[in-house]
Formats: sequence, structure tokens, C-alpha cells
Amino acid sequence: MNEPTSTDAHQYKTVLGHFCTGVTVVTALDGDEPVGFTCQAFSALSLRPPQVLLCPQKTSTTWPRIRRSGRLAINMLGAGQREIGRRFARTGVDRFAGVGWRPSPAGLPLIDGALAWLECRVVEEIDAGDHMIAVASVGELGVGQAEHPLLFFRGEFVGYEVKEAVSA
Repeated sequence: MNEPTSTDAHQYKTVLGHFCTGVTVVTALDGDEPVGFTCQAFSALSLRPPQVLLCPQKTSTTWPRIRRSGRLAINMLGAGQREIGRRFARTGVDRFAGVGWRPSPAGLPLIDGALAWLECRVVEEIDAGDHMIAVASVGELGVGQAEHPLLFFRGEFVGYEVKEAVSA
């Protein structure tokens, strides 16, 4: 398969931007310091055993710190957490400044007000283009306080509100 040209890469991003994803913040402890980054490339992978995958960029300076710890938390953001999604996507800032969090059962940072959370252990990494695919086994998990998800669509964080029930 050929590498996309710059025009193809732009079209690729535009087209895939039409696929709505949830927004997560992946967190861990590097020593005693909480670290984390925004990640839309996240998915359930397996029920037996319970596993998820996430795809950090190879240029991430946070991912090596999380990988080194071997454990991470996935914080699924709620509709009212746009600023947290933006903050954890930035570089050169204290991402946890002003962000409330509590320790998970294993001591990992869980962001206050999140939709749901998972505690995970990294079990495999696969090289994949300009990203890594990290497979993680799920340990503890729970539902948070938010009722609706924060979504990423066409390059923007958007809140989702249920307008009406759909019946089958």
C-alpha cells in the first residue's frame, strides 16, 4: 500500500473526522506525579479476557511515562468536560492544575465527574505507523457521575444530550 500524499492525508483526516468517537483521558502515576493525556483512539477489544486498546502517538512524551508504570486508568469524559479534554491534549502545561481527581482502588488518578473509568495493566504494544497500539487488561472499573458522553466529531469536542428515546 502506498503512503498517502499530503492531499490524501488531509482528506483522510477530514473523512475520518466524520466518525464520532468518545473522549478519554488516560492517566497514571509516574512515581508520585500524576500524568495523563487525551485519547480518542480507544476501544473495547475483548470480553474474555476483558481488554481494551488505546493508540498513543509515537511523539507523545507522556506515553513513555505511563508505559513505564505499566498501569493506567481510562477516564471516559462526560459532556460537561470539554475543558478537561482540551487541557490534557495540550503540551507544556500542568494538565492536572485545577482538575479534581481521586485515587482509584489501585491508586491511579480518576478524574472527578467522569462518565466511567477503568483500571488497566499494559500487556502488549504494537508498532503501527505514527502511533502505538497498546493492549491493556482491565481490572477494576466503574460508572461515574456524568450522564452523557463527551464526543469528538469533525475536529471538535461536542457534548451529547439524549433528545428522545429510539425504540426498536
